Amino acid sequence: MAEFHKKRKKICHMCAGKTVNYKDVAIISKYINLDTGKILPRRVTGTCAKHQRHVAMEVKRARFMALIPYVK
Repeated sequence: MAEFHKKRKKICHMCAGKTVNYKDVAIISKYINLDTGKILPRRVTGTCAKHQRHVAMEVKRARFMALIPYVK
């Protein structure tokens, strides 16, 4: 008999008060795929739509400033 676990709803970290800045590579790297370098979708990271657009902009800024690579 399979046990079903109720999934917890993911909360947006930025709505909770944390900030994402392109200069902070450790935080930015949590929002990109380590193998391909793609930006992770909202359903994986749990960010709201407003903050996902902000995360995408900050990742693109970090790529442009060569803080993180475009591809691995």
